[in-house]
Amino acid sequence: MARAFSEIAFTETVRAEQEKNGSAAGYAKFLAPEADPANRVGPEEAAFIARRDGFYQATVSETGWPYVQFRGGPRGFLKVLDDRTLAYADFRGNRQYLSVGNLKGNDRVSLILVDYPNQRRLKVLGRVRIVEGDDDPALIGRLHDARYRARPERAFVITVEGLDWNCPQHIPQRFTLEELEPALAPLRDELEALRTENAKLRGETV
Repeated sequence: MARAFSEIAFTETVRAEQEKNGSAAGYAKFLAPEADPANRVGPEEAAFIARRDGFYQATVSETGWPYVQFRGGPRGFLKVLDDRTLAYADFRGNRQYLSVGNLKGNDRVSLILVDYPNQRRLKVLGRVRIVEGDDDPALIGRLHDARYRARPERAFVITVEGLDWNCPQHIPQRFTLEELEPALAPLRDELEALRTENAKLRGETV
């Protein structure tokens, strides 16, 4: 837990619940002035972000309802522009524009990036500046991998307000096909060798 994240997330109501349930004293150190603010992207966070091919994003509408969606793309599509700025190309999707609309009314955003195989997750609180594609084609070009077949409409540029490495407890271990490939490839090779040997033995006994 980090000070900048705690100062935003630990509202008076949250602190009251912590007091009620006996965890307030344990979290008080994260609100102390000398605590690390952790509001900048360091090397560890940058490397973690570069390996992700998706994340969960939450915005809030003007009526107060949260909207959470999964944002996916090629690995590393969420870019670290500097130690306080993240950005990604917003691809054309179902054209509901829920996140875009929400962010134009309330620029606050929350991201959760998960590494399921290693049971790690990084939480980000920030504010978003929306940059339409026609307004800054160079930025869109910097964010969009031309090999990825999707149409970028705009960029979401996120000023980081707080970061927090979340507890690994209760994160299930899950693997994509790409992540499983190093383990599956030797098994496929062994299976093919056994098939070849079996076919050879059958031929010798005919």
